[in-house]
Amino acid sequence: MKIYTRTGDDGTTGIIGGARLSKADLLIEVIGEVDELNASLGLARNAAVSDASWKLLPCLQDLLFQVAAVLADPKGVGGMSVGEERVAWMEGEMDRLTAELPPLRNFVLPGGSAGAAQLHLSRTVCRRAERRLTQLALDHPVPPVLICLINRFSDLLFTLARYENKVSGTDEILWSAK
Repeated sequence: MKIYTRTGDDGTTGIIGGARLSKADLLIEVIGEVDELNASLGLARNAAVSDASWKLLPCLQDLLFQVAAVLADPKGVGGMSVGEERVAWMEGEMDRLTAELPPLRNFVLPGGSAGAAQLHLSRTVCRRAERRLTQLALDHPVPPVLICLINRFSDLLFTLARYENKVSGTDEILWSAK
């Protein structure tokens, strides 16, 4: 099977259900943002040292594929969905990790260990995807759970970055107004 199809040579791409959209369409941009987030999590996996990251990051990458599939199937013909249970699962993971972390008393600057720094970068990619998804939802049908899920996703990445620093023995970089 050839990897190229030439069907996108005219600046369009297909979505589930057979429709073709401009590659500049906001929906395609949002799917691309989710893909970029997924790729950044692949980098984070390479830098991570904690068992929590090794367990969670593959699950989060799988979840992002589901999110992209839901977005690419606005008419729901493929039967893919993402439910509130995934949001609850992320909240549970955050609660579990947070219980092992010192309380936050300052803002945390991105950085620390290599794994934490990459997770912070992934968090910022996630926030951009969230902004674009929210913009998409202004004019297009987007399941509300996706906006909630991507919001929670960035919170989990922040928590996981803090946990990476703890496990690696690296101090968090705290912001202080000087």
